[in-house]
Amino acid sequence: MSESITQARQVVAMQIDALSAMADRIGADFDAAVDIVLARQGRVVLVGMGKSGLIGKKIAATMASTGTPAFFVHPAEAFHGDLGMIGPQDVVVMISNSGETEELVRILPFLQHQENRIIAMTGRRDSTLGRHAHAVLDVSVAREACNNNLAPTSSTTATLVMGDALAVVLSSKCNFQPEDFARFHPGGSLGRRLLTRVADVMHKDNLPVCHPDASFRDVVHEINRGRLGLVLVMQDDDLLGIITDGDVRRAFDSAADYREIAARHIMSSEPKLAAPDERFSDAEARLRAARINALVVKNRAGAVVGVLQIHDIVPDKPVV
Repeated sequence: MSESITQARQVVAMQIDALSAMADRIGADFDAAVDIVLARQGRVVLVGMGKSGLIGKKIAATMASTGTPAFFVHPAEAFHGDLGMIGPQDVVVMISNSGETEELVRILPFLQHQENRIIAMTGRRDSTLGRHAHAVLDVSVAREACNNNLAPTSSTTATLVMGDALAVVLSSKCNFQPEDFARFHPGGSLGRRLLTRVADVMHKDNLPVCHPDASFRDVVHEINRGRLGLVLVMQDDDLLGIITDGDVRRAFDSAADYREIAARHIMSSEPKLAAPDERFSDAEARLRAARINALVVKNRAGAVVGVLQIHDIVPDKPVV
């Protein structure tokens, strides 16, 4: 094993150890921080300098996308006018490993005057920041993973994970659901999948249909015409079954004379169904679980309104 690989594994192991130690320290202050955020009237404001600021931006983004309105304010810019972005009703999460970062300490009098609730994420509970916070989230580490024990590595990882823990717990407390996540991520593939309904992508025009007494030849002709790899067996407006191209191949192989085969002989009489307003992701999961390629879509009145196939959704296709 090379020296580089050994060192890399040591860095990872040190950060894992730091996270394990931090997890054991999570206690009453974490509950207090959750209660403070849930009781807020405004938003959550993340403040941090340098590497802590970068972590703060990520935590703010995670909170905002999981149901807790949040944004980041740069402490240096705050002292030159951006303090106006922080209202008295906001909760302020201040990030500083030492708890003595000058730019953050200088903001404290303003926050105290406004009576903002303050949550500190720091490695020193007895620091200036820790002493003036209403809840302290301990993100201290035994040492940095940096070989000189200088560059923020283990400490920033611990802070990021603590922020994730806070964001996830808040999201759970607010009963944040996949549909909510999708509303905040309409441009991403996950958002599109969660927002897309069966009716948005199902085939609904000129569906391939045949009578239960249709000949084998007519069944094959209708499957070819419809280009869906199937045909719906209908008696007037009633769905009696479905025939797939796989059913056709199996029937052709096993029949002594295919001309004696009618649609009713080879159809599946209990096709899998979907509803138009069902999420496509749920329907897709059922397709995969059943190892089939299509679902027949029926509306609330029981009428056939479409056919959904597993490959119908295009990943980059916008949902309107």
